[in-house]
Amino acid sequence: MRYCFILIAFVSLLCSCKKGVVKEDNDVLARVKKFSLSRTDIVKQIPEGVSHADSLLIAENLVKKWIKDALIYDVASRNLGKEEKDEVERLVEEYRHSLVSYRYQEKLVHEKLAAKLSSEDKINYYKLNRTKFVLDKALIKGLFLKIPKDAPALLNVKQWYKSTSESALEKIEKYSLQNAVTYDYFCDKWTDFDQVMENIPVHVKNVNDFLKINHFLEISDSSFCYLLNIKEYLPVGSIAPYNYVAPHIVEILTNQRRIEFLKKFEDELYNDAVKEGNVEFFGKSD
Repeated sequence: MRYCFILIAFVSLLCSCKKGVVKEDNDVLARVKKFSLSRTDIVKQIPEGVSHADSLLIAENLVKKWIKDALIYDVASRNLGKEEKDEVERLVEEYRHSLVSYRYQEKLVHEKLAAKLSSEDKINYYKLNRTKFVLDKALIKGLFLKIPKDAPALLNVKQWYKSTSESALEKIEKYSLQNAVTYDYFCDKWTDFDQVMENIPVHVKNVNDFLKINHFLEISDSSFCYLLNIKEYLPVGSIAPYNYVAPHIVEILTNQRRIEFLKKFEDELYNDAVKEGNVEFFGKSD
């Protein structure tokens, strides 16, 4: 009964907690021995915009989970022996040490190596390894429109979308601002054909055969008209264009140089530390 009262009181303060700072002496929502759970910690985990009832349910589940975790930790702490506790502390410290070092090294790799990659490096790699970039999905350039079936001047749009002339595009853009649900222009960049087709209610069995005979696609359902102009296409099995795979090439080259870079970084760090007297050696060497 007392637990339910606490939760109800918590939810009643939820809005005020989100808008302002809760006084520190009123912030504790639950306590298990030396461990305390604050309202602030729970508020941070409740999504914005949820109803009062949902907030209560989410808060109740979060508090119960926290209490159970605290109780399990308390029991485990009291029943583990000193050697077991020492082993846990050692593992935690090793993990913390490894995680901090890893995060910093990854930061160095991306800052130093990715920035040093020139366009010439990337293009040369692409030229020498073109056969590694065979497309497992088709790419297209063009434009896509989704328009309500009752939109005005739909017949005009069906003529305009087949042309990529400047005047036709201007008309489409002006029309789309007021009437189109979706207007996607991608005549200047290669785009995944499957991603485009996710917006169109039609199933394509053989992508390559479809692209050979369909330069324009007009499909309608009960609510919308879908218009697709396929200006250019690359079928499955063809070599991916450089611009499309350039980000992947950056990853490949960065990973190739990563080991060498980190070894050099570690060696320089070691040598500088020894030179500056930041490393002490004890004992006699043979």
